[in-house]
Amino acid sequence: MTLFFKILFKELYHLVRDARHREFLRLAFRYGDAPRYQARAVHCFNYRLRVPDCLSFLWQFKEIFAEESYFFEAGTATPVIYDCGANVGLGCLYFKRLYPAARITAFEADPGVAALLAENLRQNGFADIDIVAKAVWKENTTLAFASEGADGGSVVAGKPSLQIPAVRLKEYLDGAGRVDLLKMDIEGAEIAVLEDCRGSLGGVQHLFVEYHAYTGQPQRLDALLAVLGESGFRYFIRSEADRARPFVNRVNPGTPYMDLQLNIFAYR
Repeated sequence: MTLFFKILFKELYHLVRDARHREFLRLAFRYGDAPRYQARAVHCFNYRLRVPDCLSFLWQFKEIFAEESYFFEAGTATPVIYDCGANVGLGCLYFKRLYPAARITAFEADPGVAALLAENLRQNGFADIDIVAKAVWKENTTLAFASEGADGGSVVAGKPSLQIPAVRLKEYLDGAGRVDLLKMDIEGAEIAVLEDCRGSLGGVQHLFVEYHAYTGQPQRLDALLAVLGESGFRYFIRSEADRARPFVNRVNPGTPYMDLQLNIFAYR
């Protein structure tokens, strides 16, 4: 009940606003105090899903469905969407609600999470989504991967626990032509991948990238923004993990291994 009451007052006005926020509040009440990193079945809207961690699922649902952070106008009924870091599939489900005929390719690096992604899409009737159970990277290779057990697995941070296959995203972009939305939440690999994709982003109409800066590693936000600028994007930046008095509070208590996390929305 703790999480439920923490967000209750902030969310009360949403109860009369729309069904999406009411569903988030119901999910918080139902699953907010579930033990961390224990897989379980959840039910949201008319979807039945299996998730590895209820808390990360809740915040994903809030961002994707309640706040509709990924909403975009494609100008076509059959947009091409690359979901890099698809996790358990909430983004895919949202995009299919938005554009039922969307052509989606979902990339997921964590083998355990990728298996849940495939199960969730199958049992909810989305057999037309292509799943690539590999990390997106700057070359076709094998990478050391640190599995966090939910949505924080990374090839650039943490203690590697397994080897996973990786694919070069640039080759997918070069072969696609127009990509209506490229969503990139790849836990620190975004700089390397986007720099490799220089010259291949011309067909991308909308780009979401979550930027991560890990303590003890260089901050390279300037490099990421340079690629976006060179590719002709305008962008909007939103803090994902704000903190008061940043001169003193140099890390977020919830993610002490990271000192900056931003959501960047780029568009033409």
